[in-house]
Amino acid sequence: MKRSIHIAGAGCCLVDQIYPGVSFSGEGIRRYMSKARGDGGLRPGALVFSEQFESFSGIDLDTAVAEITADHPEPILNVGGPSIVALIHAGQLLHDTTATIHFHGVRGDDWPGRYLQQQLEKTAVRLDHLNILPGATPSTIVLSDPRFNRGHGERAFINHIGVAWQMGPDDLDNSFFEADVVVFGGTALVPGLHDHLKELLERSRNSGCITVVNTVYDFRNEMRDPGGKWPLGKDEETYQLVDLLITDQEEALRLSGQAEVGAAARYIARQGVSSLLITRGTDSTMAYSDGRLFGPLPLNAYPVSRNLVNDLKDFRGGDTTGCGDNFAGGVLASIAWQMTGGISQPDLLECLAWGTVSGGHCCFHVGGTFVETRPGEKLGRIRPYFEAYMKQIDA
Repeated sequence: MKRSIHIAGAGCCLVDQIYPGVSFSGEGIRRYMSKARGDGGLRPGALVFSEQFESFSGIDLDTAVAEITADHPEPILNVGGPSIVALIHAGQLLHDTTATIHFHGVRGDDWPGRYLQQQLEKTAVRLDHLNILPGATPSTIVLSDPRFNRGHGERAFINHIGVAWQMGPDDLDNSFFEADVVVFGGTALVPGLHDHLKELLERSRNSGCITVVNTVYDFRNEMRDPGGKWPLGKDEETYQLVDLLITDQEEALRLSGQAEVGAAARYIARQGVSSLLITRGTDSTMAYSDGRLFGPLPLNAYPVSRNLVNDLKDFRGGDTTGCGDNFAGGVLASIAWQMTGGISQPDLLECLAWGTVSGGHCCFHVGGTFVETRPGEKLGRIRPYFEAYMKQIDA
């Protein structure tokens, strides 16, 4: 009989306000672009805090965004955040299993918080640990340029942390550490968790949990030391407590202090992380496992899905927001499938395959969260891409 699995996630959960069709080379945005790292200006692929953006621009946020998005006055709202989006996607893929997924986080008592609650209640993620606090719900303005990077698209982010400033280690009760898999997602946007990540991972490890960390652009540390190496937890020993680290190329470079992604991967591996996945947009994903959680896998690069690239070539109407978060969700689902199937040592390549097609499929819709019309809808769309991709990387 298949065992059940419990996944608990903590970290970034917010409302995305997405403006698709923005041009990073347009007149309206030019004066808001960054001149130097950490200065509060906009950069493709990077995130800034709203307060620092206002200081950089010299005007209030609403006025600046109105100028940047003059041709797109109304944003598209969507559930965002590396933690919750990954959990939602994992839940959609695992809809017909006994897996349970709990989110531990916070929202405000304002209308964005009520919107967030309503949308989350449509998903399989359990919300009994989503606390409501007085104040503003975390939110991100997403400026999306679909023509950037040779037509593959990119985004710039303006984040308001809101009540996430108030969340800390004490908000994770014993039930969090009783999960089979614990996932810390985008904690750089939940500073109270990020600064105590080492202790939280240590407690998770001592409780017998599999530990997964998926990262987000760390503007707080970028602002403190522009161009410097970002810390993950209190010190480099934090990496030894991570069973699987999922990050993108920019974040891997900044976490490692290296100038090239291969060097970054080797540096992170040397710090003692058990396994590693580095996404690179439309370039190949780097993967590594030392054999402790997953089977051993030497550091190597694996391509994106050929079928998805072909199908997206002429597609209009989606964007790249949430691709990395859906990648992480696909990996989590694969871990759960393999563990419930009785596999003692999961296959990281199978996890990478589900992550790859999950991240690519996200480009078919605007925003990271796809709202299903029926359970299994998203899995039905993605499974053929997974089967084709497994043949692609086996060839």
